[in-house]
Amino acid sequence: MTDPCDLTATEAAAQFAKGEICAVELCESCIAQTERREPWVRAFAHFDPELALRQARALDKKAPQGPLHGVPFGVKDIFNTLDLPTEMGSPVWRGFTPGNDARAVAHLKWAGGVMFGKTVTAEFAVHHPGPTRNPWNPDYSPGTSSSGSAAAVAARMVPLALGTQTAGSTIRPASYCGVYGFKPTFGVVPRTGVLKTLDTLDHVCFLARCPEDILLAFEAARVRGPNHPYVHKGLDGRAKQFRTKPIRVAFVKGPGWECAERYAQEAVMGLANLLGHRPEMRVAEALLPSECYQAHDLHEAIYTKALSYYFKEEVEAHPDLISPTFLDMAERGRRVSPGAYRAGLGKQRALAKKLDDFFADYDIIVNLSTAREAPLGLDGQDVKDNCLIWTLCHAPALNVPLFRAPSGMPFGAQFVAKRYDDLKLLNLVSAMRGCGLIQEWEGLSCPATR
Repeated sequence: MTDPCDLTATEAAAQFAKGEICAVELCESCIAQTERREPWVRAFAHFDPELALRQARALDKKAPQGPLHGVPFGVKDIFNTLDLPTEMGSPVWRGFTPGNDARAVAHLKWAGGVMFGKTVTAEFAVHHPGPTRNPWNPDYSPGTSSSGSAAAVAARMVPLALGTQTAGSTIRPASYCGVYGFKPTFGVVPRTGVLKTLDTLDHVCFLARCPEDILLAFEAARVRGPNHPYVHKGLDGRAKQFRTKPIRVAFVKGPGWECAERYAQEAVMGLANLLGHRPEMRVAEALLPSECYQAHDLHEAIYTKALSYYFKEEVEAHPDLISPTFLDMAERGRRVSPGAYRAGLGKQRALAKKLDDFFADYDIIVNLSTAREAPLGLDGQDVKDNCLIWTLCHAPALNVPLFRAPSGMPFGAQFVAKRYDDLKLLNLVSAMRGCGLIQEWEGLSCPATR
């Protein structure tokens, strides 16, 4: 018999509807799995089993109403939560209790989800890593910023988790830990009650073990309706499936290609070749707009400038409690002039428009999520990849856990669509998975689940 913690959110919802499982059973199973694996995975910053069980018991007293009824979800520890501290990966904020839920957390709870615990984040959601280890092999990094969320999902502690991305903070941990990670179009999921690092780059994200679960959480958490005109017109007003036949796929190498390991290059080229042999797909290798090749320098300027501004008080008041990595980034940001910062924001807007124009000829982009498997060691450094391009351009991006490195560690392919084509992207990948066109390496093989 399947252990309930092995169920995806979609599978659990179906069992709830048939009365085959209750919220307490699923919650208890996730608690037991967490107690088995947490001592060495260390995915959670705050975990209160009784708090999770109280929510599950309350849900069992009423019929399932929301799409996430009874489903436990992890919350990256930069989201405000009513019942648990929000410490943002820093001793500066140790013990801070905001007394409210971030909007995205509230939306998932309104949909019936069980707020299971706070997952580890890098310091202020930037680079300095927390204690989380990769569930596939503790000698490897799980990624940095959303590391706890990715590891908790991979280790089957929770079916779903919230993350964020300002550069590659969800896609990279998802790739390294062998799970799905989704960065929606910028602004579609509300950021109220979430730590701010940069006004034009912070995205609320989702991690899960299948694209159907990502879709459930995304639809539960996002804004909709005429009070949100851009989303209403751009997302609500579009069909959920690609209208063009065949689907036009751009295989792109991008500025991170020269840094990618040969096995990673061969894996994604093999995927492009596989898709190209399908009658419903038309695949072509394409060059990104030239401006994309300056994206890393552009991101550095506006990111570090914003960090130096938003964390000025913490840096000045508590330099002894802040990592050298973060202090160095803040110092680099102070050297960026206000004029250069404003010019950078203008370049970001222009780059986003260039990518929109690129999608006049294509429906979807396929590229690498990361240049290789996870780095060795918790302090292992990420290698240059394409993640921050899609972040700068506000385009929806999805890590699909398709590949294994020679070491056996997972890494992923990244599927990208035009702004506000989030539903099309998720439905396309779900359909490709359903017909066996893409077959991911599921977390079922992850040693932490055995």
